[in-house]
Amino acid sequence: MTTTAPAGVLAALLPPHVHCAEAFGVPSEGRLLPSEAAYIRDRSPRRRRQFATARTLARQVLGALGHPPVPLLPGPGGAPRWPAGVTGSITHTDGYTACAVAGTGQLASLGIDAEPARPLPRGVLQLVSSEAERSALAVLPEGRAPWDTVLFSAKEAAYKAVHPLTGTWAPLAAISVAVYADGTFAARHPHHPVVSTGSWGVHRGTVVTALALPPSRAAAA
Repeated sequence: MTTTAPAGVLAALLPPHVHCAEAFGVPSEGRLLPSEAAYIRDRSPRRRRQFATARTLARQVLGALGHPPVPLLPGPGGAPRWPAGVTGSITHTDGYTACAVAGTGQLASLGIDAEPARPLPRGVLQLVSSEAERSALAVLPEGRAPWDTVLFSAKEAAYKAVHPLTGTWAPLAAISVAVYADGTFAARHPHHPVVSTGSWGVHRGTVVTALALPPSRAAAA
């Protein structure tokens, strides 16, 4: 059963002008617009539920910006094609789905990500991080969070924030991230060389990360 909330852990990680919505629990079969239903028709039931829940949340927050319900189909990079004048991001993992949107006059782009709050599978950290990043994780307080997963999620959020601006792919290993115990992280993307500060949190067994890029930073890239 899915429980929805207009704000929560995600809203605490983003500026106040970003509209957020979250859903906890097993995603349900939400209502899709015809083109969305056709797009997802041949996917697994689990993927259809995730897709539908994400679109339900997205239309909720888009409504807060004054937008009527519109199809939200994935673009070339997999992220939704948002209405003109809107930037947004969607994430889902077991037991959690979320969406955040803002007007492009206030943010150039944003990225959110969620991962189960447990250590990464064996070998993944070495694939996505540098020796310096791993050394920095090793000195963070034990028990505060699964630091490898926070790092991985922060890199995902940075990728999602930058990709709409550049349209180019970058491996997670190329995105430099420093995680801090105060609930923030610093990210440098190879295609967006301005260091950006994001936020992270752990709630109900889920690591959530968010990165918002102001228009001025996008212009400086």
